[in-house]
Amino acid sequence: MKRYRDEQIEKLRERMTVSALEKGRRHPETIGLSRQLDELLNRYATGQERQQETE
Repeated sequence: MKRYRDEQIEKLRERMTVSALEKGRRHPETIGLSRQLDELLNRYATGQERQQETE
């Protein structure tokens, strides 16, 4: 599960980087990918916090 999540994060980060290099950091596609990455990282962080609370 963790490996799949890490792979998702890396793939999205790579797509965002390519978009930024090719289209610019302010391009709507780049911004959209950045927001998706933020949401994914926030879900991951929230899940980590909950997991630590139960241990």
